[in-house]
Amino acid sequence: MIIDCHSHWLPEQIITNAHFYSQSWGNIENQLKMMDETGIDKAVLTYPTSDAHLKLGGLKELSRIYNDNVSEILKRYPDRFIGAAILPVGKASDIIDELIRAIDELGFTAVSLATSYDGLYLDDPMFEKVYKNAQDYNIPIFIHPQIVNPIGYDRVQDPLLTPVVEYIFDTAICIGKLMMSGVLMEYSDVHFIFSNFGGGICSLFNRFDATYEMLRGINFVKDLKIPPSALLKNIYVETSGDTLPANFQVALEALGASHIFWGSDWPAKQNVRESIQVVRELPLGIADKENILGNNLADFLTLQR
Repeated sequence: MIIDCHSHWLPEQIITNAHFYSQSWGNIENQLKMMDETGIDKAVLTYPTSDAHLKLGGLKELSRIYNDNVSEILKRYPDRFIGAAILPVGKASDIIDELIRAIDELGFTAVSLATSYDGLYLDDPMFEKVYKNAQDYNIPIFIHPQIVNPIGYDRVQDPLLTPVVEYIFDTAICIGKLMMSGVLMEYSDVHFIFSNFGGGICSLFNRFDATYEMLRGINFVKDLKIPPSALLKNIYVETSGDTLPANFQVALEALGASHIFWGSDWPAKQNVRESIQVVRELPLGIADKENILGNNLADFLTLQR
């Protein structure tokens, strides 16, 4: 089974009120055609983040529009798509109300969060009930880079540097703050799945441990009880259409095959066949390759293989 852990679809209202997205982001039939041609059984629909909420009256209305429209796709194609609901970040009660509505009424089986919201990261106490509900419902949380004012955007605004560097840094900072706040330890049973190999966080495991040991020696950093790398092993990462074997190897060494999910980042990236093939050519056993391509996520979602 192949499950695309990272794909996008947007309703017309969001496309026309956002500054970046074209009509290709709202073509579900084209996505189904691509899935059939490449052998993808199912795809998770996650939110890529946008600035549409600025014209639509805020995140509460945006969440309603997105979740209602994705729910219709889930009804039309129940065997092909998995819904990850977005939440109206800002008021804790609104967040939980929409989460419960999405799961109990709309057929969602996952949550989609951004790495940050106007500089507010996921270690904020506002998200604690989200994690408790994710734990109780046993649903994964897919975390996509924030594309509206990610870290560094106030100093560097560049059409190439922002998506390549700032999106990645926003993801890495998000993971780091979840680690330092204790969220990764307290909610170790929650499946936090980060795009883009976790923003390169897997390359920093040794640096985290060495720096932490040095700073603890002078009592300059809080006591995490265990090495940072041990806490970071609680996260999961997805591949975002990457085709570079070296990036897979770093993630495999840091996290192991059970914590890596294949994702296409469709329609932003179109190299779907190549990103599947790189997994099939990794120096791993067949079972590990199949796990990365879909079985890991199937187990999380209790899907029939």
